[in-house]
Amino acid sequence: MSVCFVLQVKVKPDREAEFLDRFDALRNRIAQGLDGHVVHQLCRSMDDPARWMIFSQWENADAAEQWERSPEHRELTMPLRACWDEAQRVRYDIGVVARRHDRDGVPS
Repeated sequence: MSVCFVLQVKVKPDREAEFLDRFDALRNRIAQGLDGHVVHQLCRSMDDPARWMIFSQWENADAAEQWERSPEHRELTMPLRACWDEAQRVRYDIGVVARRHDRDGVPS
């Protein structure tokens, strides 16, 4: 069963540029491919620009947990944590997926 993780963080004042630079290192590694990884997104709150959400989707919880336990994950995420005032992480099982289809009925 697919799973997703939502990490909501509040970036410390005057640390946004550093946060984005450090996230870029994580993004570059993810772009190389991770077993079981589907997508990663960084989203900024429209209501509070200091609040960010990191969303990741995985084919299964085992793949996600293997990545999270890896020394490489720790090396890439520990510098990010120095930029946060607060953080909250929630894990979800993905129950329903709805996608837009093209004219031929193929998901786009």
